Amino acid sequence: MSEGFVRLDGSMADDLSVVNSARVSFAKSSQELDEAGIGLIGFLMRERHGTPFEHNSFRFHVKCPVFVAREWFRHRIGSFNEFSARYSEVPNEFWVPKVGDVRTQVGKPGAYSFETMDPMMAEQVVETMEKTNATMYEVYQKLLEAGVAKEVARGILPVSMYTQFYWTVNARALMNFLSLRTHETAQLEIREYAKQVEAIFAEKMPVTYNWWTEYGRQTP
Repeated sequence: MSEGFVRLDGSMADDLSVVNSARVSFAKSSQELDEAGIGLIGFLMRERHGTPFEHNSFRFHVKCPVFVAREWFRHRIGSFNEFSARYSEVPNEFWVPKVGDVRTQVGKPGAYSFETMDPMMAEQVVETMEKTNATMYEVYQKLLEAGVAKEVARGILPVSMYTQFYWTVNARALMNFLSLRTHETAQLEIREYAKQVEAIFAEKMPVTYNWWTEYGRQTP
């Protein structure tokens, strides 16, 4: 993940919230998670009764390249607040791939496969990207020094620049995100971030997570 990160800033999420959200249909609730509650979560997951998984929240703080964030923001069931390059000067932080992650694209749209490139060529690619990032940031700085507004000067910056955002999401939408963004067909870079999100989900809601994996990682 290079200079990026995923951290849990706050949460109101546990497995008992799923149980009580379901049991309210019968005017019942529990103070602790028991074997019946664990089984109920499995039933809800198997039968894809999804709304009980919505009564909780995770608030993540994420730092990632802009191109990763733009894929992330396609998941619209959730709330986002992002760093503003209109109001703040962009720091000199840019993503470049590891040499082993430089890849070539083979096939037709919708059916691409990706293959690693020759190491010497990959090193040249990384070097070129590093130089380009440095050059564009230098131009950005000169525009600011000339009095150009930040909201205009930012237009010169590439999508490899790092951004930050807060993301608040419930478990049901989180499972949808993970089912798509940890899949082998998702772009490698967002998969790395999604794995960090998944580890946090598994820690905070272990029973829900286990049933989700048991039933094929399908969103209920």
